[in-house]
Amino acid sequence: MRHDIDHLHHVGHIVRDMEEGLALYRRLGFRLSPPAYPMLSPREGEPPRPFGATNTHANFPRSFVELVSCIDNDDPDRLPSDAKRIPLQAPPEHLARITESIRSTVARLAACLARFQGLHILVFETPDADAAAGRLSAEGIHHGGVITVRRPVDTANGTRMEPIRLLELDSPAPEETGSVAEGRIAIAENPAAALLKAQPDIDHPNGAVDLVESVLCVAQSALPEVERRYEKYLGRPARADGPARVFELDGSRVTLVADADLEAILPGERAPALPAFVAYAVAVRDIGVARQLLEENGFPLKRSASGDLFVPAAAALGAAILFRESARRPSG
Repeated sequence: MRHDIDHLHHVGHIVRDMEEGLALYRRLGFRLSPPAYPMLSPREGEPPRPFGATNTHANFPRSFVELVSCIDNDDPDRLPSDAKRIPLQAPPEHLARITESIRSTVARLAACLARFQGLHILVFETPDADAAAGRLSAEGIHHGGVITVRRPVDTANGTRMEPIRLLELDSPAPEETGSVAEGRIAIAENPAAALLKAQPDIDHPNGAVDLVESVLCVAQSALPEVERRYEKYLGRPARADGPARVFELDGSRVTLVADADLEAILPGERAPALPAFVAYAVAVRDIGVARQLLEENGFPLKRSASGDLFVPAAAALGAAILFRESARRPSG
C-alpha cells in the first residue's frame, strides 16, 4: 500500500544556548552547518542586529536534525565564530508586521523551553503535501493548509534557498493553533534527492547517515488516544513492540511509550514533562566507530532494550540520542 507519509523529515532540539548546543553536537560527532542568525534593523536607518531565533542542521542525505535557540542578545560581536548572518530586508511599512511575526516565533520557542530543554519538533516527509492535507482533512485532523516555505540547502557553490511545501498540524483548541500538546508537528516535502545527497558536510565523524526514530512518551491513560491520533497522522496502524507502540515508516519509525514503561526501553530515562519527545535515533555506518568517538569525548553510554547505544538525556541537553548500526533493523 502506498502511503503519503514516507519517512522522518527532521526533529528539532531546542536549547537555551546555541554555542553550548554547537559544542555538544560537535562532541557527539556531527558536522553542523553554520548557525543562521537573522539580522534586522530595529528602526529605519539603524544598523542590523541579531533578532529572533537561530538554527543549524546536522544534515543527512534524506533527513536532518535541527538545533534551535532564541537569540538572547543583540550584539553582533558575540555571535559564534562561524555564524551566518542573514539580512532581513523589508520596506518600512512592513517592518512592524515582520518584527511581530518573529517575536511570535520566539515566544513559542520560549514556551517550549519553559517546559524543558530538549526535543519539541517532529516533521514527517511526504512526496505530496496536497494529498497528505486532503487525507488529514478527511480524517478530521486540524491543519493550517499547505504553504510554501524556503529551506536552506548547502551546496558546493554556497547555500541555496529551495522552496518546499509544508503543512502544520494543529490542536483543535484555537489558542493552541500551530501546535499539539507534545510540540510542533508538521509534514513537509523534500527538495530533489540529488540536491540533498550532494550536500557538503554530510560525512559525519560519528558515521551518522539518517534519522531513523523519534520516541514520544505520554501518560499511560493518554496512550490509546495518542495512538489513534498518530494512526490518523501517518495513515497506518501501530504494532506492539514490548510495552511500546511502533509506527513503521520507510526506513524509520515513530515509537509511543507510556511514562511507566519508558525506563523499560531506555534504562534510566525519565520524561521531563508529559507528553514529550524524549529521544531520537540516527543510523550510523559502524557502531564501533561511533562508540569509540563518544567514549573518547567523555559521554556516558547505555544500551536500550533493543540493543541500541545511547547517550542519556542528562548528558545531551535534554534529548536521549540513540545510535543504531545502519545495516541493523530493530527487532519487533
